[in-house]
Amino acid sequence: MKKTFFAGIVLSGLLGCCLAAAQDMVYKLPPREIQDIALTTLSPGVIISNDSKWLLLLDRAPFLSVEELAQPEYKLAGTRVTGLFGPSRREGYSAARLLDIGTKKEYPIIGLPAGANILEAEWSPASSTLALVLRGGDGYYLWLAPVADRQARQAGKQRLNLTGGRIRINWLSETELIVPTVPASTGAMPAPSRVPGGPLVQNSDGEAAPARTYQDLLKNPYDEALFDYLFTTQLMKISPEGETAIGKPAIYLQAVLSPDRQYLLTSTVERPYSYTVPMQSFPQTVAVITTDGRAVKELLRRPVTPDGMGYDTSSPYPRNYGWRADKPATLYWTEALDEGDPRRNPVPFMDAVYQLASPFGGEKQLLLKTEFRCMGIQWCDDAFALVRESSRRTRRIRTYSFAPSNPGQACELVFDISTDDGYANPGMPVTVRNAFDRMILYTDRNHSELLMAAEGASPEGDMPFLSRYNLKTKKNTILWRCAAPYYETIVDIVDPARLQFITARQSVDGPVNYFVRDAKKKTAGALTAFPNPYPQLAGMKVEKMQYKRADGLDLTATLYTPPGYDRDRDGRLPVLMWAYPREYRSADDAAQMRGSKYRFTTITYGSPVFWVTRGFAVMDNVEMPIVGSEGTEPNDNFIEQLTMNAEAAAKAILEAGVGDTSRMAVGGHSYGGFMTANLLTHTALFKAGIARSGAYNRSLTPFGFQAETRTYWEAPEVYHSMSPFDYADRLSGALLLVHGEADNNTGTFPIQSERFFAAIKGHGGVSRLVILPYESHAYSAKENILHLLYETDTWLERYVKNFSK
Repeated sequence: MKKTFFAGIVLSGLLGCCLAAAQDMVYKLPPREIQDIALTTLSPGVIISNDSKWLLLLDRAPFLSVEELAQPEYKLAGTRVTGLFGPSRREGYSAARLLDIGTKKEYPIIGLPAGANILEAEWSPASSTLALVLRGGDGYYLWLAPVADRQARQAGKQRLNLTGGRIRINWLSETELIVPTVPASTGAMPAPSRVPGGPLVQNSDGEAAPARTYQDLLKNPYDEALFDYLFTTQLMKISPEGETAIGKPAIYLQAVLSPDRQYLLTSTVERPYSYTVPMQSFPQTVAVITTDGRAVKELLRRPVTPDGMGYDTSSPYPRNYGWRADKPATLYWTEALDEGDPRRNPVPFMDAVYQLASPFGGEKQLLLKTEFRCMGIQWCDDAFALVRESSRRTRRIRTYSFAPSNPGQACELVFDISTDDGYANPGMPVTVRNAFDRMILYTDRNHSELLMAAEGASPEGDMPFLSRYNLKTKKNTILWRCAAPYYETIVDIVDPARLQFITARQSVDGPVNYFVRDAKKKTAGALTAFPNPYPQLAGMKVEKMQYKRADGLDLTATLYTPPGYDRDRDGRLPVLMWAYPREYRSADDAAQMRGSKYRFTTITYGSPVFWVTRGFAVMDNVEMPIVGSEGTEPNDNFIEQLTMNAEAAAKAILEAGVGDTSRMAVGGHSYGGFMTANLLTHTALFKAGIARSGAYNRSLTPFGFQAETRTYWEAPEVYHSMSPFDYADRLSGALLLVHGEADNNTGTFPIQSERFFAAIKGHGGVSRLVILPYESHAYSAKENILHLLYETDTWLERYVKNFSK
């Protein structure tokens, strides 16, 4: 029997109706010009081989259907999986082919089953083999395709277990690898009992344990049984000789091969589980085992550990275990010296980094201490490495150099930048593969220079570059920089000594295509020629607007106008603004130019650019900075700054002679939806708003949200002033609320939209609530996406474009 699905919709104030109950509606389609763009086939995904000789091109699969979303989904311990032992809501790829970078010839991967759904793909260390994860009728399976014959063959009979997230393939050789599988002993899924064994009880033992509003947590003993069933994994060695189990089944958070391929660093989840935090915070055991499963050393056994609340908090237990990339088998990790809370326990150094070499029988060795939180280390050799530390409170990132062979020595400062200061960001050091197939820093013999790849933020916008940075003189010499009218980023370093690399280049008129460049010879050769997927938008004008806020702060937005539009001939257009607020510590950082005016516009389901085809002037990425000052947090005057931002954008589009400011709409997703609701309850600038999957009552996120680290009880006036729910009686304009029925994002429960809509309706406001069946925070199903576009178009046509009629 064919299934029919409906979009659940609550209406108020639409077409003169005021309905007392929810209504079901059959799915609707937007106008043809919007459909054609939404359903167009985009350029393939690209993965470059480790030897930089091949491009793997992956054809994108179409949208999921709502029937696929309706299949059983299990929401456990902060994640969502299916009964196939894999992630839910993953679209994957429909076909794969290889492009020879040297000859530019393409070769299809053959032997894949008809209708194959490729979830993931990965190159072997020497790039002789492709590993493909395919979805079958009863689960996911590993397939291998040697480059020599491009013939894909299933490797092993065991189903893969991907419930832990993306598959982590550990390559022992070009033909031998370790993968997570469903244990052979796995039987039928546990059946729920309709008769409870007793009440559910949670305790607070007097210890403060604040937590964010996580979703999809375990709720009862049956959830625990399901969690065990779906997440328990058997590590399996797969080779031409067959399959060999490694160790015992466990719930793995990680299993990482040592550089010498002799050991595995594992993190496993232990009981008792928690009903208040996700699985990453459950009790854990960190240990080292051999690749044949023998226990070597237990490194850590920790209890339930919620994420810290507030600036620069961390776990009080050792964290971030990993392998040194430059050594055969040397562990390193970080320990908090302030018990993970710098506010309660101020100390000169927040973190210490330790190491321990195989066979792991000695004492841990102190490598260094960091004043801020340690964010990671990039290794080179015993004489040189880089460590990064950061502070959320000060919004700074610092990079130091140190010699691992001289542990405990003072580190030398290399970079000290604001996280908001794009102009000063030197980029990231270039890395290359070493003999262990691990990425290490590329430097000269004396470790006096780094090769840097940067986004290249500037007053002219982002202009990525490659540079040579002298560690002694602190001088940065640019070796190559992208040039107008293109936006071009480095995606792979082919030969750092010869300055040969692969770039992804795009322009306003053309999508991303790949090029091989030689910076010394100043040559470039095209590798791909993917066409513009939107020929119907040829002639659409894209312009980077620059304007000022009332207090003098520089702002920008990207303006799109319809193909062939002439402001003198066609007059002013209705306006749709789309934005997402961001907090800054200083006005100088907030005023910087961001993005590039040379980017190609890829139109995803959430884009506002669809409405260029409907005669709107679209202002996308309208900057909405919320800036703090000495002694105040950014959110202390959130509404005032948000209003100034919107007023400045309206003034700019008016003065440009393009926009009709009596016909404006504003919209956004998540925090952008929250922004939209605030603008419609605190200003009269907009005739309509489109608020998708937002949070509107901040008392429901009492332990912080976005960059706000104060709790509701510490700053109740801030939470109140930023809650549009509290001002529902002041709604100005018509507000379209859209929410996924199964939103999984922290804080944006569907009840946020439901209660806000009820408050608006109770005060006689004009609003419409659309609940998209089975959708999460991001939307996936074709039927829901097309209906979303229909709802948005209908709303904009009635309340903005034709409101006077």
